[in-house]
Order: sequence, then structure tokens, then C-alpha cells
Amino acid sequence: MSARRLTAATLLSVAVVGAALAGCSKKDAGTSSDAVQVNASDSACDLSRTSFPAGTVNLAVQNKGAKVTEVYVYAAGDKIVAERENIGPGTKATITAEIKAGEYEVACKPGMVGDGIRQKITVTGDGAPAKSDPRLDKAVAEYRKYAQEQADATIPVVQQFADAVKAGDLARAKSLFAASRVGWERTEPVAESFGDIDPKTDTREDGLEAGQEWTGWHKLEKSLWADGAITDADRKLADQLVADLKDWQTKVPAAEITATSMANGAKELLDEVATGKVTGEEDRYSHTDLSDFAANVEGAKYAYELLKPVAAEKDAELSRTLDGEFAALQTLLAKYKQADATYTSYDKVTETERKAFSDAVNALAEPLSKLAAAVVVS
Repeated sequence: MSARRLTAATLLSVAVVGAALAGCSKKDAGTSSDAVQVNASDSACDLSRTSFPAGTVNLAVQNKGAKVTEVYVYAAGDKIVAERENIGPGTKATITAEIKAGEYEVACKPGMVGDGIRQKITVTGDGAPAKSDPRLDKAVAEYRKYAQEQADATIPVVQQFADAVKAGDLARAKSLFAASRVGWERTEPVAESFGDIDPKTDTREDGLEAGQEWTGWHKLEKSLWADGAITDADRKLADQLVADLKDWQTKVPAAEITATSMANGAKELLDEVATGKVTGEEDRYSHTDLSDFAANVEGAKYAYELLKPVAAEKDAELSRTLDGEFAALQTLLAKYKQADATYTSYDKVTETERKAFSDAVNALAEPLSKLAAAVVVS
């Protein structure tokens, strides 16, 4: 997810996508009386209220600026509580989140860069008691179990990858790179709940924040493919990657995961696929994008399947649409899966084929943007 920071050219290319994804639901949150209105422009981030009760919060965002924007809700230490990216100029989007009592900041980021224009908000503890649906509680527990399984399975593979790097075995390290990432990519719908693991392990060079040291998979990817050489610094980075992912493994049991964070995370992940993987920017040196892409879709689909009993009850049409679009996207991906279970190198995928992937992702992302609202307990 850290790799979502985009170039201006890419932002222009996804502006239409942002418009398509923006707040298309049966009840437009922009007209909902209980929604917090967020008017984002290129120079302002104005909220209709800066204090509201804890619980389910709807932020109705309208981008009145000339740039694509994104909106974040941050807790202390810039911990991401909720987010929505790729909100095109003149469009609206809805962010539905479960927010506990406390002090937060809402950040609007015109151009999707920097710290953003921020407003402090207070979420009070005097709201109505949170309602619970046992099916959603079970969904969260099952997704946590899934995340733990993925983390546990990742460590041995990433250790093999690191050992190959440290041994200077370029060919073996290359062969293990994509496989070492699968578990992480499957759990990316809830990656933000694991704290700083994402920026430590999965940031691209163009996604670095000011003063941030470049570590993780993509730094090693560049050494393996672009530089064609392994340095002593890379050997240290390989050990650090293993340590950071073991830290992830220990954080899963206590990670803050909710039904709405699962739904929102699945949608945001599809945005990342559209802007980073379909374009070939994510794994730009190794061209293993389709492996990441497939794992992302698997993780997003699993989150949806766990939430489906509630979503289908509230919005059967939405559920049928999501079933169909997930199936269509996975069928398309299957065409590129090879006999050895690896995927076609993305530099061999034509522009026409990439357009087909883009269309399939966009067709799924639009209804997926409605999932969070469909699982809110009313």
C-alpha cells in the first residue's frame, strides 16, 4: 500500500477511474443528514462538524479542487484509521468507518502527495452503544485467522529468499522474490492495521516520504534485476526484511480489524491494483506484477466472502454483482498462470491485455466501494 504514491502522469490517467468510483450508492452520503461533509479543494479541507459521537461515521467528501485528492483520518502518530484515494475533481466519495472516542485529524491531500491539509476532530464517547452482528464478529475473527495463516506461511519463504540474497545467489533470489510476497499481498486489505510494517517492507522508491530510508522488497528487487548485483547493504536489508515480517507475524493477534476496515481495505486495494499493478509500476524491475495482483484479488475476495452473509441480506443485487465481477477478474488472471504456478512476466503483457485488466478491475472496484455501507449495523 505504501506504493500508492503516484506520479502526476499516473494521476491524470486514473482521474476518470476516480470519478467512476466516487460515492455511487443507493443513498448518496452527500445528502445524508448524519454524514460529516468534507469539502476538499486544492487549498482547503473544510468539515461541517469537527466533533461527533464515536461509532459508525460517514464522511461525505466532495472534491471542489482541480486535482485528484485523497482523504485520510489519522489517529495519534499518523496511524491510518480510514482513507479514500483517487477522488477526482468535481466528484464525491463516501468513507464509512468505525471510529472510537479520541482526538484525530482529517487530512485532504490534493495531488495525493505530502502530509495534506489537516483539520483536528474530536470523537466523543457519548454516542449510542455500538450494535453488533455476530456474523460480522465471526467474519473479523476468521479474517484475523486468515491473516495469521498468511503471516506464518510467509516467514519460511522470505527466509529462503533472504538466505539466497545473503549467499549472493542471484538466480535463486529472483526465483523466490514473487513467492515471498504472496502472503503479505493477500492480507493487504488490512495492512494499515499492522502499523509501520507496510512502509518498511513494501515501499517503492518513488513512494518514499521525506527522510524515509528505503528498505524492503522493492529495494532488493532493484538490486537483483536492475543492478544485477548483491551488495553487503543488500545482505543486511534481507535480514531486516525477515525481522520486519516476523514483527508483522506477532502483530496479527492484536491488530485492530473491523468489518468496515475489511470492506474499505478491499476497495482501496483494488484502487492500488488499478494504479500500481495494472500499470506495471509495482514490480517494475522483476515484472512479477501478476503474482501480486492475483494475491491481492484473493485477499480482497476472501474479505468479501466473509462479509457476504450480511451484505447479501442488505443488498442482494450488490452481492450478485460482486460475485460476478470477482469471478470475471479471477478467470482473466487464470489465463496468465503457467504450469509451474508462476504468472506471465508483465513485460510480456500487451497494452491491449493491460486495458482488459484495467477494465475488469474498474468493474469490480465500483460495486466494491459500496460494501462498507452494506455491512454497517443499523
